[in-house]
Amino acid sequence: MTAARVGNGARLSAQPVPDGGTPTQTWVDAGLQLPELDLTTCRELVVVGAHPDDETLGFGATAALLAESGVRAQIVSATDGGAAYPELSLLQRYRLEQTRREELRRAAGVLGLYAPVSLGLPDGQVAAHEQRLADLLVEILDGKPPGTWCAAPWRGDGHPDHEAVGRAAAVAVEQTGAVLVEYPVWMWHWARPGDTAVPWGRAHMTRLTEAALERKQRAARCFESQFTAPTPGGEPVLPPAVVHRLLTVGEVAFR
Repeated sequence: MTAARVGNGARLSAQPVPDGGTPTQTWVDAGLQLPELDLTTCRELVVVGAHPDDETLGFGATAALLAESGVRAQIVSATDGGAAYPELSLLQRYRLEQTRREELRRAAGVLGLYAPVSLGLPDGQVAAHEQRLADLLVEILDGKPPGTWCAAPWRGDGHPDHEAVGRAAAVAVEQTGAVLVEYPVWMWHWARPGDTAVPWGRAHMTRLTEAALERKQRAARCFESQFTAPTPGGEPVLPPAVVHRLLTVGEVAFR
């Protein structure tokens, strides 16, 4: 493995999800002025997520735009997200994995993408299977046309699974010649505008259409299991403030 271990896990840990993190309005008021992401160079798109919903919340509208323009686009999910609620029994976890695979399938359809591929790696333990993931991504990307993009979570996103998937994707593109595009998800939670931990010099923003944003919003609603806690009084994985932020700030990619 040759991908650099950037790592912002401590930053994410210091901002517990229920506490809300950086307010949406802080990002809106910042008015990020970033170069536009040039979608015309993408011949084919493979969107890799650590868990079902990462691809939609981080890159869904961009993927929908590309698919609408005729680009073949497909989601690859490293895990089935069964560890989202650690208190679940083994049977409940299995059922959650089944649910999340179906949610991902529906979301891909809403975005206009091909049927997703689920790799079934252990949720919460992707770093321990990083080489295996890189090998699987090489198999998927090998033989794709020049100009194929591999969009993956940013290697500095903070969540250990996201960062491991990003590193594996970086290795895979080195071996296949695909183009690495990194999208943040949890960065919006722990970072702030101008944060020096974020590589703003590599950042680009997609010019999104109303139609693409509407598709993203509808696709996000497919992941109902993440918005509702499975036990009374429990906390959902994605509180409303987190979802609202991800649907409001736009889509940034690091090139």
